Amino acid sequence: METDDVSVREQLFHNRVRETIICVLLFTCLYMVSYLILAHFRKTAEFITDDIEDATVNKIALWLCTFTLSVAVCAVLLLPISILSNEVLLTFPQSYYMQWLNGSLIHGLWNLVFLFSNLSLVFLMPFAYFFTESEGFAGSKKGVMARVYEAVVLLLLLSLLVLGMVWVASALLHDNMARKSLYDLWEYYLPYVYSGISLFGVLLLLLCTPFGLSRMFSVTGSLLVKPRLLEDVEDTLSCTSFEEDSLSRKLNCGSTSCWVKLNMEVMKMQYQTARSKRIALETRRKASPWQRNLGYPLAMLVLLALTVMCVLMVCFNVLELLLYETAMPRGMEDPHLGMASFSMFGSLGAAVQVVLILYLMVSSVVGFYSSPLFTGLLPRAQDTNLTQIIANCVSLLILSSALPVFSRTLGITRFDLLGDFGRYNWLGNFYIVFLYNMLFAGLTSASLIKTVTWAVQRELIRAFGLHRLPLTVSRSTVPFRLLLASGLSKIQ
Repeated sequence: METDDVSVREQLFHNRVRETIICVLLFTCLYMVSYLILAHFRKTAEFITDDIEDATVNKIALWLCTFTLSVAVCAVLLLPISILSNEVLLTFPQSYYMQWLNGSLIHGLWNLVFLFSNLSLVFLMPFAYFFTESEGFAGSKKGVMARVYEAVVLLLLLSLLVLGMVWVASALLHDNMARKSLYDLWEYYLPYVYSGISLFGVLLLLLCTPFGLSRMFSVTGSLLVKPRLLEDVEDTLSCTSFEEDSLSRKLNCGSTSCWVKLNMEVMKMQYQTARSKRIALETRRKASPWQRNLGYPLAMLVLLALTVMCVLMVCFNVLELLLYETAMPRGMEDPHLGMASFSMFGSLGAAVQVVLILYLMVSSVVGFYSSPLFTGLLPRAQDTNLTQIIANCVSLLILSSALPVFSRTLGITRFDLLGDFGRYNWLGNFYIVFLYNMLFAGLTSASLIKTVTWAVQRELIRAFGLHRLPLTVSRSTVPFRLLLASGLSKIQ
């Protein structure tokens, strides 16, 4: 009996060590990738300065931002890793090489992401911002430690302010619970704060994702070579080259008069525009017929199919919410991996779920940076200051940490939330979940219809040459007969 107990304890110890090693390796890889990303966008002048103190502070803040970004990437990968792990265990149930992949590892990964997300949002990122902005208390000795002391004091004051606001809010909503749990900081207040942050992230995803789904078409179109129907690329390229040569000669023969100098500045902008247009036209001319006529339509069809699939799955989830109580998002303690597939279509359906989850995350990021409120946060290569990097890391962590709740609430996947992700108070409210699904389906459908109709109208106007009409003529009032006649004359 004692031998059996020792063997069981040894097995538990080895399992825990193995899971720790796997998590450390995963976070290390994500940390290195995140550091390379931030190194690409950071402003190098802030880290190579004559002031060693400022350079040290900026490096420490950058390390904290790298940790936060790696946690955000891991939060995005939580559901895909969990779904794919379940399918792998279903495919290879008795494989010796897959024994390390179990429910305990996945559950521990979810708990670590939840813990590190709390740590980054509540402590690390505010400390990084205060640390970069601090100069030390008046009269104290200058140095890195003086700035650490000031940042810690400011962080403590901010924590007291936030906890006081949370206690007041909980007292207004749950009077008795707030009084009983006044000293229960870890078990009540911090999850309560993170629940509010998660709700904010889910609402932000609700606004950004439909807008991002519509913006994905234009963003993808700008990266691919478009097939310009009914347009002579060679003729347009020769006209653009002639315009560029003309502007170049005018710039080379410019006068020193002050009146001409103003025109020279305008001509420089025109020259840059003409040069960029010529380079784009040359790229289109060098593109193969398959790339020019097949790549762009296929990409648009794939985006359209993914978007329509998301809307249909959300509509199906709305019907299930009305008929079945099990459609409500909830948490679970044991994932029971390898028992059954989380999709009615098996491995193919699980792969589609993973693709849709990643597609929604990319679309939400595109919509976030395309919105007028957050356009200024868009990072620029080698020209992003540290304050912008901190703001971007916080924004991405809020979006990514809300992605599992977002995907499960919309019914994109049937994988229930693990750990503390499933303990949010608002997840059990039927009206909030139902209204959230209806708003997402409505906003996405409206954005998709508007994007497709405007894109078709814009391409028809450009193809038939109606974009050259003077501004006094409204293009919307052009009759259909004139549009058709213009197109037929170009074909002939």
